[in-house]
Amino acid sequence: MGVSPSLVISQEDFQKISALLASTNLRIAELLEEELGRAQLVPVEQLPKDIVAMNSEVTFRDLDTAKEQTLVLAYPHEADIEKNRVSILAPIGAALIGLRVGQTIDWPLADNRIRRIQVTSVSHSAQE
Repeated sequence: MGVSPSLVISQEDFQKISALLASTNLRIAELLEEELGRAQLVPVEQLPKDIVAMNSEVTFRDLDTAKEQTLVLAYPHEADIEKNRVSILAPIGAALIGLRVGQTIDWPLADNRIRRIQVTSVSHSAQE
């Protein structure tokens, strides 16, 4: 992987995601834990509006295919592919958390390929 972008995560999301990771043994949990370990933590009310957070709607572009996709980042029990609600424990969900609009990340997939994605917009109106 290339240089990892800086991440910003609310303290509330950090605590909930950390608790979730403690109860799973999925491979993606290790990668997500690494991401959380390098994140700058801020109070939820100070989270910049252009940062991907839990329950935010995010649009991103796959830089290899130029395909754009929009989803809502959700906790596993709230994930619903028909409603474009993707789990934080899905590879793309784990890759997006804490990124800022314009940032790019290289993220390993289960088949050992690397997916290079760039965040193009974030909306927090999907938050509960």
